[in-house]
Amino acid sequence: MNEISVEQIRCFRLRSHHLDAEYQKTEIAAIVGACGMMNTPPGAWETALYNRVPDCGLSEMERLLYEERSLLQAWSLRGAPAVFPVSESDVFLSALVSDEGEPWIYSIPGIFGALDFLQMAFDELFDKMKQVMPQLDDEVIVSKSTLDQTIAGWMLPLLPIEKRELWNHPSMYGNPDKQTVGGAVVSFMLRPCSFNGMVVFGARNGISPTFTSYKNWTGHPLETSGDALKKLARKYLHCYGPTTVDAFARWLGCSAEQGRRIWSTISDEMEQVMVSGKRSFILTADKEQLLSPAAFQRELLLLGGHDPFLDQSDRTVLQPDRSLHKLIWRTAANPGVILHCGKIVGIWTNKKKDKGMEIKMALWDKCCESRELNHLAERYAAFRRQKVTSIEI
Repeated sequence: MNEISVEQIRCFRLRSHHLDAEYQKTEIAAIVGACGMMNTPPGAWETALYNRVPDCGLSEMERLLYEERSLLQAWSLRGAPAVFPVSESDVFLSALVSDEGEPWIYSIPGIFGALDFLQMAFDELFDKMKQVMPQLDDEVIVSKSTLDQTIAGWMLPLLPIEKRELWNHPSMYGNPDKQTVGGAVVSFMLRPCSFNGMVVFGARNGISPTFTSYKNWTGHPLETSGDALKKLARKYLHCYGPTTVDAFARWLGCSAEQGRRIWSTISDEMEQVMVSGKRSFILTADKEQLLSPAAFQRELLLLGGHDPFLDQSDRTVLQPDRSLHKLIWRTAANPGVILHCGKIVGIWTNKKKDKGMEIKMALWDKCCESRELNHLAERYAAFRRQKVTSIEI
C-alpha cells in the first residue's frame, strides 16, 4: 500500500482544482464542474473562477450565468447556493435526493420546531409543497422572503382547515413581522425542492436574487442520467483524495447512510493508500498523477475565503499549525487566504471604500516578496472593477 506525502497531496489537489496554472475561457465548464463553486457569500463563485481563469471578467461570468445560461445557480451541496454547469445538473441536484428513510441534506434538524407547532409531518407537508411548485414554471419571484411567503400562500388551501391559522402564525425563526410559520417551513423545504429541479436562482434584480423553476429558466425539465451518483463520488475523490467516506458525507452535508450509499457506487474504481499512518482512498485512475505530480506554473495565489480548495477536511494539509485554523475557518466571514504551493501561509481581507479598495494581509511564512503580493492584490481589485487605495502587509 502506497504512503502518500503531504507535498504529493498538495500538488495533486492544486491541479485537480485547476489552481496549478491559468486556464482558458474554453475550459470554464470543466473548471466550474470539477466540484461546483459555492456562492455563499454572494460573489464567492466569481472569485473562485477568477483565480482559475483570470481572463474571465465579471461581465463574461454574468453572461454565462444569466444570458447564455450554460451555468446555473441553485441550492446544492450542503443545502447552500452553488454554481455549476447546466449540463451536469443531475450531478449537483438530483444525485442529492435522499432515499426513503434517509434525512434530507441540510433541511431536517431546523424544521422540527415548526413541525411540532403545526403537529404535521415533514412528508405530508412536502407532498403538498410539491403539488404547488409547478406554479413557478410561469413565475419569476424577487427576493427570498417573498418566495417563502408566496409558496406558503399557494399551499394554504391544501392544508386542513384547523391548521391554516397556525400556518399563518408569526414565525418562531428570524423576523416574525416578515415571516410566518408556513413561510419558515417553505424556506427549509426549498432545498429538497431544488434537488428535484423545482426551484433555481434567476438573474439578480438590483441587490435582490430572483427565483423560478428549473424548467422556466433552462427551457426543459431536469433530466436525470443513470450515473449521476457515480459522477458525484468521482468528482469528490478526484478533487479531495486521498480521503474517506466520512469526509465525503461531511462535504455533501448529508447523513452517513446517504454518504455511504453514494460512495459505494464506485467502490470498484478506488483503492486504499496510507496518509500519515491512516488509511484513505483515491481513484485508481488518479494514482499515477498523485504519485508523480507535475510541476505547476503558479506558486502564489490569493484565494477567496470560500474557495472550493479550502473545503478539504484534512486541514493540516493546508496549514500544519492547528492554532492558526481558527483564523482561517471562522463561524462566519472567512478571510481570504494567501496560498503558496498549496499551503496556506497567511490571510487577507479587503474593504471597498468610496475611493477604492483597501487590502490587508497577515503573512505567517516569509516565502514570498511584498511586490508579488501587491501585484496579485492589484489584479484582484481590477477584476472587481476597483482601484487599490492601500495595501497593508
